[in-house]
Amino acid sequence: MPATDLRIVIAEDSVLLRSGLESLVSRFGYRVVGSVGDATALLEAVRDHDPDLVITDVRMPPDFTDEGLRAAVQLRRDRPGLAVIVLSQYVQQAYVDELLESSGAGVGYLLKDRVAEVTQFAESITDVAGGGTVVDPDVVRALLGSRRDPLQRLTPRELEVLGLMAQGQSNATIAANLVVSEAAVGKHIGSLFAKLDLPPESDGNRRVLAVLAYLRRGDRR
Repeated sequence: MPATDLRIVIAEDSVLLRSGLESLVSRFGYRVVGSVGDATALLEAVRDHDPDLVITDVRMPPDFTDEGLRAAVQLRRDRPGLAVIVLSQYVQQAYVDELLESSGAGVGYLLKDRVAEVTQFAESITDVAGGGTVVDPDVVRALLGSRRDPLQRLTPRELEVLGLMAQGQSNATIAANLVVSEAAVGKHIGSLFAKLDLPPESDGNRRVLAVLAYLRRGDRR
């Protein structure tokens, strides 16, 4: 497909980065038919504009966890002919396998640092639009490492929070022990749930499942 015929929807909550992506994509000769700042608006923009490709951030409002990635997976289910490129600051494990294994049009998962490599990013758009799969080398390495130990995905603070959860402590007690706000603890827990592939659908069991993963790690040592 000629570049000028490729219709793209961009989803990125940062106004500055979204504007930069719009300019960059237009510079390549592609048409931006929609530009939005959250996952709900992304789904609506795809429905309204029927684009050929979507470029979306992973973390977007309201919770800034993996809303964009979940929206991408949903779009791949609903529209197998839609090409998708996901951009992230780091490797978001939850839903990545489902995204990359989904059938249909091209798919890409790139770290945001790669956007600065303009020529390479343009080639990624072309490859994915043509039905190819483009995965950042750092993402591949992280995914391979995560297969060995899912807790390797967690930050030191998230691992500390999980250890206190394994002791049966409530969010309020964890916050007091770490001298942080209870809201901060909630954000850490939401992030570690996502990194341990515990989607919101399993909300009632996520705390138990996360603790079990922590305890199993101890058994392997």
